Amino acid sequence: MTSSTLNLPGLRTQPASVTRKMAAALPKLREIAAQKGLKFHHLGAGYPHPEVTNPKSFIERTDRWFEHLAKREGLNDAQELPEFLRDAYAYTDTMGPVGPRESFASVYGNDWGLQIDAGRLIPTIGATGGISLLCSIFERIGAEIAYITDAPTYAGFLARATLNQRASIYSIPMDREGGDPDALRNQIRAARADGKLVPFYYSVPDGHNPAGLSFSERRKQELLRVAEEENILIAEDAPYLYINYNADRKANRPFFAIDPKRTIHLFTGSKIGLPGPRIGFAYSEATVHVENGRTASLTELLLSESSGAILFHNPLSLLSFEALLRNDDGTIRDSLWPLADEKLKVYRENREIVLSGLAKGLGDYRSNFDWTQPEAGFFSAFTINHPGIRVDDTFTNGLVEKYGVVVVPMYGFYPDDFLRRSPTAGFDQLRLSFCFTESAGDVRRHDLREAVSAFTQAMLSECGLT
Repeated sequence: MTSSTLNLPGLRTQPASVTRKMAAALPKLREIAAQKGLKFHHLGAGYPHPEVTNPKSFIERTDRWFEHLAKREGLNDAQELPEFLRDAYAYTDTMGPVGPRESFASVYGNDWGLQIDAGRLIPTIGATGGISLLCSIFERIGAEIAYITDAPTYAGFLARATLNQRASIYSIPMDREGGDPDALRNQIRAARADGKLVPFYYSVPDGHNPAGLSFSERRKQELLRVAEEENILIAEDAPYLYINYNADRKANRPFFAIDPKRTIHLFTGSKIGLPGPRIGFAYSEATVHVENGRTASLTELLLSESSGAILFHNPLSLLSFEALLRNDDGTIRDSLWPLADEKLKVYRENREIVLSGLAKGLGDYRSNFDWTQPEAGFFSAFTINHPGIRVDDTFTNGLVEKYGVVVVPMYGFYPDDFLRRSPTAGFDQLRLSFCFTESAGDVRRHDLREAVSAFTQAMLSECGLT
């Protein structure tokens, strides 16, 4: 009998990400914790909180917006359905309906101080879909590719970038202001010396996942200067622009507001709206040289790639997202910040509970423990300075089994090239998430206080400080 197993010797299998491994292990670990009578404390998930993703208000906004659209069409009782609603359940082209793009261009551009061209907004399946399209553009060339990113970096980017066997990661270290500009220049040149095409530097500069920091605007300017001098783009993943805890939320501009011709900006509606519909946009004013000496806009290339990968976006999801960009009377919003403030009430409170709990429980041991003070996003990177502790899967699984505390180790967010240079990188760190609990209101607050208290006690115990 012949084998039914395909012979694909050149195909590379991908290891599970550190977050996926934790998710897979959770049911068993939860069971073990329950058997020991431990309360389950979730400081690991990076999910939007159920309290701010309740679809009820979203559905109500959508209904009001659709009523407005029907009235604008002049719908009468003899008509079965308004034109816009028929279109919402039909095919649309790769750009999606124009209305949501125009509304988004107006509101988002107003918030960040630039004129956004709606014709350059390419709908994506969340920001992760934008990452995939961007990688595909340059992989199509068939050259050896070098993707430059931070160490640590977003696990979703690592998963997508390393799917291509002709792609390599060249990572750069960060300090508390962001990626190292000198290291960026050195890695660009090293990759080119190795015969590789360097298309862009990828980062999550505001509310960095997993590092729990935001790049200063000064550092962004320095990185843009290197990108211009070395003629590469900056791919800016921006899920947390509106999850911002600073008093002056516009003081630190995103990359694309500083230089849209050097930046590919990836927006997602998952944090500002709802995560399920997976609404996103890729935006850039960059141009690139292509075959036969021709110049093309990056928008052209993104659209071509998207039409091959997706072809038809979901027009109903895009029209529903537009409801978030509109006031109750159908007029366009001036800003998304009022909508963000509804979410920030929960996230700001959660952040304060976790940071104050860490200070209370571990403030006397700062030589042993350190943590970032996030200005945006969902995460704080926690460092353990103890020679007997190695923060790997065994250690973090043990935290669940012994204390009921779920956290994510940081080593899996470091690219392989960085680990080759610094084999212990990330093995003294873990990622603390303050965005998600399985409860709401006063119970959420109580549960989160209990979680951070259990975590600080676990840290003291594991380091022999109690």
